[in-house]
Amino acid sequence: MLTIAIVVFAIGAVGGLILANTVLRGQLASWTLSLLHAALGATGLVLTAIVVLGGSTEVPKIVPTALIILVVAALAGFYLASVHARKASPPRGAVLAHAAIAVVGFLLLVGGAFHFI
Repeated sequence: MLTIAIVVFAIGAVGGLILANTVLRGQLASWTLSLLHAALGATGLVLTAIVVLGGSTEVPKIVPTALIILVVAALAGFYLASVHARKASPPRGAVLAHAAIAVVGFLLLVGGAFHFI
């Protein structure tokens, strides 16, 4: 199931790159793409949480940490969405922080899932 979560997060990340590119150029991002990005992120979080909270003893030790970091990235995403809902562009620093946190969580998840870490 972690592999599916990784694929879902990766697809969502492509949308995130498009959104970040739009915002960093000073334009308002697509609301439809923002919702799709959020839905993919939420799906990845749920899949990862099912694995972590499922009680399996075979979950790599770094995966719960990855989940926590990805939840923090999601909270930052909620902030970005709240700014977007007011038809404003979010601060560039917030966009970059959201992306950086998400990348760290994603890399830890991949590392744990494929036993690199």
